[in-house]
Amino acid sequence: MDVLMPQLGETVAEGKITQWFKSAGDAIKPGDNLFEIETDKVSMEVPSTTAGVLAEIRVPAGEVAPVGAVVAVIADGAAASAAPAAETPSKPAPSSAAPAARSAPVAAPIAAAQAAAAAPIKLDPFFEVRTPQRNYGPARLAGGGSATPLARRLAAEGGIDLAAISPSGPHGRIVARDVEAAARAAKAAPRPAAAAGVALAAGPSAEEVKAIYRDVPFQEVPLDGMRRIIATRLVQAKQTIPHFYLTADVEIGRLITLREDANAAAPKDDDGKAAFKLSLNDLIIKAWAAALQRVPAANAVWAQDRILRFQHCDIGVAVAIEGGLIAPVIRRAEMKALSAISNEMKELAARARARKLTPDEYQGGSSAISNLGMYGVREFSAVINPPQATMLAVGAARRQAVETRDGGVAFASVLSVTLSCDHRVVDGVLGAELLAAFKTFIEQPVTMLV
Repeated sequence: MDVLMPQLGETVAEGKITQWFKSAGDAIKPGDNLFEIETDKVSMEVPSTTAGVLAEIRVPAGEVAPVGAVVAVIADGAAASAAPAAETPSKPAPSSAAPAARSAPVAAPIAAAQAAAAAPIKLDPFFEVRTPQRNYGPARLAGGGSATPLARRLAAEGGIDLAAISPSGPHGRIVARDVEAAARAAKAAPRPAAAAGVALAAGPSAEEVKAIYRDVPFQEVPLDGMRRIIATRLVQAKQTIPHFYLTADVEIGRLITLREDANAAAPKDDDGKAAFKLSLNDLIIKAWAAALQRVPAANAVWAQDRILRFQHCDIGVAVAIEGGLIAPVIRRAEMKALSAISNEMKELAARARARKLTPDEYQGGSSAISNLGMYGVREFSAVINPPQATMLAVGAARRQAVETRDGGVAFASVLSVTLSCDHRVVDGVLGAELLAAFKTFIEQPVTMLV
C-alpha cells in the first residue's frame, strides 16, 4: 500500500517531512505514527491507517514532497513474513552469500509491495477525499461565455484573461487552442518596461542582488515554506486587490474600565486561579464582530465573479510565530461571551506557536485583525489576506489631550485603528460606516454585550 503526502488545506501544495518515526522493515499497526510533516502553516504527525511492514521510505527526512506524492510503501504483513521463511536455506549458505541473505528480509517486503501495486486499487475508507491543489475558476464566465477545464487551467497558469479571448470551440466555448494562441500573442507583443530598460515586477535575480553586496559581509538565509508562501500571497494581495485605508482615533477609557471590572469579578477555583483574564485584544475581537453584524454588507469576501456575504462573523487574528505569522479564526465571534473568546484565543495562539493548528482552525474567516499595539506601534496599514475584503490594524494606546463638552481640556486613553478595504467589495462610505460602528462599540462597550 502506498503512503501519500496528505492534503492539509486547500492552499497547501507540498509538505516537508521533518522526521520518520519508523524505519524500513518495521512492523506497522493502524494508528502508529509514521512521520511528521511541516507545511507553511502547521506541523503534525501522520498515522498509519493499515497494518503491515514498512517496506520502503521514498522521501527521507528533510525533503519536500508535493501533496499526493508517494512517500513510503507498506507491504502486507503476511506476505512480508512468508517470503523470508520460504527463502530460508536447509543448510548454511557460503560466506560469500551472507550479504544477500541479510538483505532478504528487506527485499521481500519491497517485492510484495510491487505486487500489491499491480493489483486493482480498492477504496480505502480511512483516506479522506483530497481537494484539488487549486481552483481554476468557474466554467461559466461573467460575460456569459464558457471555457473548458483545460482552457481554464492553462489560462490560470499563464496569467491569461479568459474574458479577452475569442472562443473557437463548439457552442462558443473557449478551448485550449484559444488560450495557447493568446499566450503566443502575449509573448510576441513588445513589453514597454523591458524595452525602456526598466526593471520588471519580478525584480533582480538572487545573483544580481548578491553582486551588489559582494564587498559586504552577509549571511544567506534560505526561505522556508512559510516565508515563501507569505511572500507569494502578499505580492498577490498588493497586485490584485485595490486597497484603500480609513483611520480613526478611538477612546478606550470605558473599555479599560470594563476589562478591569470583569477581571476582578472573574470566578476563581480552589487554588485561586481565575476562570478567565480578558485582554484588550479580546474586547477588540468582540467589538469588531459586533460592528460587522451592524454593517452586514461589509461582512463579505471577494469570489472573482461574485461577492459572498456571511451570516456569522468568523474573525481571524494575526499571531506572530517563529519565521512568520498565522491567523487562527474565532468562529461566530458575535455569539460568544468575552470569557469564551479570551480562553479560545489563548489556546489557539499557543497551538499556533507550536504549529499544531489544523486547517479548519486557520482557513476562512470573513475579516481579520492585526494588533501591533503591544510593540508600541502607533499606527500602521495591514495588507488584506485574500479572499477577505477587510482587515483592521490596531495600534498602541496612548494618553492624549482632548476637548471636553464644556470646552475644557482633559486627557483620555486613545488608540488609532486603520481599516484596510478591498474596493471591489467595500466602498468608501460602507467602510466608514463599519469603522464608525466599531468606534461606537469600543467607546460604549456595554452596547456590545446586549
